[in-house]
Amino acid sequence: MENTLHLALWALAQNYVTAWQHQHQSLPCTEDYIGLSSPCAVSENTHQVQWRPVKRDTAADFTNVETGISLRLHSDIKDFYNRLYCADLPVRFEGESLCLVQVWSDDDLARLQENILGHLMMQRQRKLTPTVFIATTEDEMTIIAIDNMSGEVVKEGLNTGTREVIAKDAEAFVTALEVDVV
Repeated sequence: MENTLHLALWALAQNYVTAWQHQHQSLPCTEDYIGLSSPCAVSENTHQVQWRPVKRDTAADFTNVETGISLRLHSDIKDFYNRLYCADLPVRFEGESLCLVQVWSDDDLARLQENILGHLMMQRQRKLTPTVFIATTEDEMTIIAIDNMSGEVVKEGLNTGTREVIAKDAEAFVTALEVDVV
């Protein structure tokens, strides 16, 4: 069942496609996924993959991550990743360039879940409250994440453990994003 976060992510992905089409007169293209099959892929050549977002028929399951770390994930974390196949989306938040992490395929989802589990295990070792990344920044040591306890979206310094709340929840964050077609 779709919720308001799913709808906000779908609208953002559709806005990205529209902005790309306006600027390039084609569907979005990327070099990042050449040779990787996906429901998103429309066409591919040796230089790029043309793609469009696709809604999943069934929600992705995160039980393996929750079992692996003995932690129930905040519903916004699961909802952020469980209903859409899409290439990562370049966006802007309050003027800052970000790349919104998305799920390209079921294989990509498995890799994402392994990375989430590793991130959570590292945080546990460092005695930090759990967060799950949803976007990267231009600074590779700073991520955008959802706080697993509160659901707030935070800007997190990976090397320092510092966190700054930037949105009350994932829906507020996603609706504040602007697509950044280059």
